[in-house]
Amino acid sequence: MSSKLFSTFFSVVVLSGFQAQNTVGLLQHDAGTLDDGYVLFAPMRSTTTYLIDKCGKEVNSWTTNYKPALSCYLLPDGALLRTGNTNSTSFTAGGSGGVIEKIDWNGSLTWSYTISNSLECQHHDVKALPNGNVLAIVWESKTSAEAIAEGRNPALTTTRVLSEKIIEIQPTGATTGTIVWEWKLWDHMVQDFDNSKPNYSTIAANPQLLNINFQASATNEDWIHLNSIDYNAALDQILVSSHSFSEVWVIDHSVSSAEAAGHTGGNSGKGGDIIYRWGNPRAYANGTVSDQKLFAQHDANWIESNFPFENQIMIFNNGTGRTGGNYSTVEIINPPVNGFNYTATLPYLPQNTSWNYNNGNPNSFYAQNISGAQQLGNGNVLICDGPAGVFTEVNSAGQKVWQYTNPVSNSGILNQGSIPAQNLCFRSVFYPTNFSGFSGQALTVGTIIEDNNSLSATCVLSLSLLENNTIENTLIYPNPCTDQLTIQSSVKDLGYEYSITNHLGQTLISGKITSTSQTIKLDQLQNGNYLFRVNGKVEAFSVVK
Repeated sequence: MSSKLFSTFFSVVVLSGFQAQNTVGLLQHDAGTLDDGYVLFAPMRSTTTYLIDKCGKEVNSWTTNYKPALSCYLLPDGALLRTGNTNSTSFTAGGSGGVIEKIDWNGSLTWSYTISNSLECQHHDVKALPNGNVLAIVWESKTSAEAIAEGRNPALTTTRVLSEKIIEIQPTGATTGTIVWEWKLWDHMVQDFDNSKPNYSTIAANPQLLNINFQASATNEDWIHLNSIDYNAALDQILVSSHSFSEVWVIDHSVSSAEAAGHTGGNSGKGGDIIYRWGNPRAYANGTVSDQKLFAQHDANWIESNFPFENQIMIFNNGTGRTGGNYSTVEIINPPVNGFNYTATLPYLPQNTSWNYNNGNPNSFYAQNISGAQQLGNGNVLICDGPAGVFTEVNSAGQKVWQYTNPVSNSGILNQGSIPAQNLCFRSVFYPTNFSGFSGQALTVGTIIEDNNSLSATCVLSLSLLENNTIENTLIYPNPCTDQLTIQSSVKDLGYEYSITNHLGQTLISGKITSTSQTIKLDQLQNGNYLFRVNGKVEAFSVVK
């Protein structure tokens, strides 16, 4: 598979002015190792969403009437898509929202859609689809009688039970929308408690269904607690994360709403049943405590095509209740997908992760809730420690190359030197400089958000340094590769020098482009991620042997 080389943007940073009292804003910026662009975040105690550059300077901001609930994203037209907390009195669990808003680049509210009443409430996350519609996670209230009628153990039932549904909303007006698709968890349950009730069967024989008594409690009505949603357009599949089950699930979106309520149909042939799940085989009676991989995780997301680990799944594994002690990791798994289906080997594979940041806790890192992670085009990973409000970019070797602490708390903007508190962020999202939403927008770099940040003051980005000195038609493939890499170039590219480096910047292989199609032997490279560089351009690729 080929992928076009993309421009890398270098930054120059002078650290002589750095003072030890820096506590918020920009804390670290390593020149030449970053994927320069912009970071979007919504402080959980504020009604303002910020877009900053890698120097910590504000590029844009949006203010609304609601604190976040909890996610925010930029759309291809430059608008902000965010969720808001309407302070529902019927739904008070963590992540409660109730409204989805679209705000244009200049701050004008163009769409506001409410999902909040006594029976349902939007929460945690949304996902914009390529067709302009929006997927939303929604709590659905069920009475204890309804739950018991479906096989819930009465001893593990609260006054009501919060089930989950996913809806697809087509915006139709400033405050209106049409639900064009929906999936309900309530249609896909199994139980082995009461053989006189529906859905009675063997749990282990039905991994496509959700055990209504797993993690059930007489004190916690929020039985599932979905906390993230993502969409894979190539597969037409939805990925969600269940905090309570410590699992991620994949659902077939190619089905109709009627098929989503059943067990057949769609690309998978399984209707609305779970077509893949990973993280905790105990949830479907196919493992023990020692088999559990995820622990109260957040932010399950598919990695973009042409990125290292493309089409694999990245997960922020919070690690709460982890066997051996609480600590957080960022993990990548490679689901055994074949076409639109997944290998049915139980428990579901893979057994091991493709990449794991902080395995064994060498960084003493623990974010007990919220948080997220995103792979960047150069192979780095942006990590959000949600409770601490700290955004850290690490390279593929796990080394920190950039760090920023959210300077906005429940009391307002923090002064430099103050100890950060109540500056939580659900997630941070990176957008490269060539993101389509920036086209035609005034990316005017403003000032830092906090006061007196000496490191930001000495940080200078040169985002257009190499824009007019690049090769436009060079391709490398395959990616990932095994023992060789092919360079495909135009005649005008001949003579340029290339190098292959690791993420420490060490050159491992170098040479010149001597033909329009030439092969580089990679025998000396081990499994891992590398960078191919030529004339100011860089492409990340993986070696898998």
